[in-house]
Amino acid sequence: MDGQPTPDIVDRVRDIPVYRTSVERGHFPVLEKPEIARGFPGNWMTPRLARALEAGDAEYVLSTGTNHARMQIIRPPYFLLRSYYRLWSEHPDISATWHEGCRRVSLTTVLATEHVARVNAKKRGAEPDAVPDAVPALEDRRLDDRTFYVNLRLDPALWERDETERMLAEMRTAAAAHPHGRYHLDCSAAHLAHLVRKTRQFGLWDAFPRPASIIHAYEYAPRNVRRYLREHFDCPIVDLFGSTELGYLYYSDRNGRYRPWLEDMSVELIPVAPGSGIHSLIVTSVRNPYMPLVRYRSGDCVRTADGSPDPERIVSFCGREKELLPTPAGPVAQADLDERVAAVSPRVFLHQLRTVGGTACELAYTTFDGEPLDAAATAALEQAVTGLTGRRCTAAHREHLPIGKSGKYAWLATDA
Repeated sequence: MDGQPTPDIVDRVRDIPVYRTSVERGHFPVLEKPEIARGFPGNWMTPRLARALEAGDAEYVLSTGTNHARMQIIRPPYFLLRSYYRLWSEHPDISATWHEGCRRVSLTTVLATEHVARVNAKKRGAEPDAVPDAVPALEDRRLDDRTFYVNLRLDPALWERDETERMLAEMRTAAAAHPHGRYHLDCSAAHLAHLVRKTRQFGLWDAFPRPASIIHAYEYAPRNVRRYLREHFDCPIVDLFGSTELGYLYYSDRNGRYRPWLEDMSVELIPVAPGSGIHSLIVTSVRNPYMPLVRYRSGDCVRTADGSPDPERIVSFCGREKELLPTPAGPVAQADLDERVAAVSPRVFLHQLRTVGGTACELAYTTFDGEPLDAAATAALEQAVTGLTGRRCTAAHREHLPIGKSGKYAWLATDA
């Protein structure tokens, strides 16, 4: 299958300048991020889009830029939020909390909190790019009548007791809005794991209001982190996979099995290298009517149950294409390393690999309990990573691993 769009898709994009040559040739090559940005926004402008922008039915936004340069896109207001809300309302394991009217608490990157604060400042007539020096009040962190954001620090490992108490109190506010104290927790899995550790460290675990459902949807969630959350929360915990420009494409059930959610979308998989079981995710989507993406390389990598390019058999969203590590046995993805680490010890929390020259590497890691692995587990970890990467590995316990500027963790360390 060459992934070429159907005639109805071609009809929907034929007036968009970026696709004009493809329409004329009858062939659509894979659409790369630089091509989206080249000549933006003129390469996407049509009379319909111009009218939508003028009327406020479309807006300019930036992608998060976690693993690539931030990319400007055009989409309907609240495009991603509406995608999230609809999926939450339809999910077989957690739709009940949507229909009960449960409030949603979002515990994720400080960039997300700051964005909401800016939007609310703009509504009040303040300078839209200004973020107040003072801690934004809870009302300034409210996205709508259902959702508010609680994190105000870039690095959750540095949360102090007063911050932890404030977040727990705000979460109890959400729970108190439900007659039975139920609320929905939206999070980065790592941020939630940090909060669990902090509440236990400060003796505040009993003050943590237990959520009725949890979604983590902001970054790759390591196996040990997912295991740690399941140990501490007796409710469905599901993962959503998507992006700023596409919305959500797949969701997991409470047992970790992924299901497609591809309304107005189709997916094809292309091996990242000949013979590799890792595939690039190529998406055609007209869900966003103002910037439809045809054969768009999202930058995400997946694995299938049998190694085939069958989108119906996706079992893992295994990292970003730009973060693949070349090895003598072929490219290695974030999930490949994560699988080896989790198989050695469930105590490992965060880990980061740094290559050293051409033949060695160092695996820095933290643990949930703050204590290093014993000698036997350390040796097993080094052996597992050496076997995976083809580089002689040294494992080193750290009390702290820094977070990236985006508020997300990178599995491959860089010198930048």
